[in-house]
Amino acid sequence: MAAVFLVTLYEYSPLFYISVVSLCFVVTAAMVLGWFGFDVPVILRSSDETESVLPTPEKQMVQMTNPFALEICPGSASVTDGVSLRPCCLEPCVLSCFWGCEVQALQGALQAHQHGPRLSTPQHFQQALHPHYHHCQSFHIGSGDRAEHHTHILADHRITDFGPLPRQHYPLVAVLTLAESEARDSYNIVASVTVLHVPDDRYSLSARLLFQYLLTAQGNMYELKPLFMSADSVLSELPDSEHSTQPREAYDGASRGEQSPEEEVEEEEDWSEGGGRGCVVCQNAAVNKVLLPCRHACVCDSCVSRFQHCPICRAFVLEAFTLTEGGTAGH
Repeated sequence: MAAVFLVTLYEYSPLFYISVVSLCFVVTAAMVLGWFGFDVPVILRSSDETESVLPTPEKQMVQMTNPFALEICPGSASVTDGVSLRPCCLEPCVLSCFWGCEVQALQGALQAHQHGPRLSTPQHFQQALHPHYHHCQSFHIGSGDRAEHHTHILADHRITDFGPLPRQHYPLVAVLTLAESEARDSYNIVASVTVLHVPDDRYSLSARLLFQYLLTAQGNMYELKPLFMSADSVLSELPDSEHSTQPREAYDGASRGEQSPEEEVEEEEDWSEGGGRGCVVCQNAAVNKVLLPCRHACVCDSCVSRFQHCPICRAFVLEAFTLTEGGTAGH
């Protein structure tokens, strides 16, 4: 009966053709919406709709005076021969070098700083890390002193390397603390903890920075992270408000990725090939915005509101903060 009705509809009524076309339209529309969702694909948007992009939230930054600076001197370094460091501090300070510090011991001490007694003196760090390191060496640094200080592990320990990845010990942890109690009352930042990778005797390479923390008198811990600058393709380290409280077992290569020492040296030179001095979008205004969480500093104040994805790595932009309040970035 149904077949007779369809045949009659096909022969005598144009409604059949209308029904078929309508059905095809509904099926096609359902497939398109199922693939793209209910949002219109970006390729179909007109240029007049760019103003409808939601503005990037501005991250509120707090400026602090960091009295500590530590530079790794160029040249080859190894566990046996040691490392040369050049501190430069605004106030007299103490450089404490902990060789072979256990990963869990250091992270436990940093977490205890946030919830218990503050780590602000060399004695505090020695008590918190003892006996979970092989050797400790201390240097007294004067205000503005830029002399090199060579630190090495004693030969009596007979340690030439810290084993293959994953490692349970950091080769070298350099801690800078203020030497005078009056200075600790004047600065919000009371200690700087720098973890260094020191190659073993098989490689003729220089020491390399793994990560660095700043500890405040209020019990906060800030991890210094590099900003990937589009201008001159340089790395500028500035603290942001993100802090890490999770144990850094990343020295085992799990989250950083296992690499040979040769690849680690070249890692910082792989970022970008074009070294323009302006915004990568308009090529006119100066770079003044840092995109988070990818930390690419590549756009100006005007262009940052036009993107939801980083122009460099295409990561989704959650927040952004300003390099300079005046609207020009220092190069």
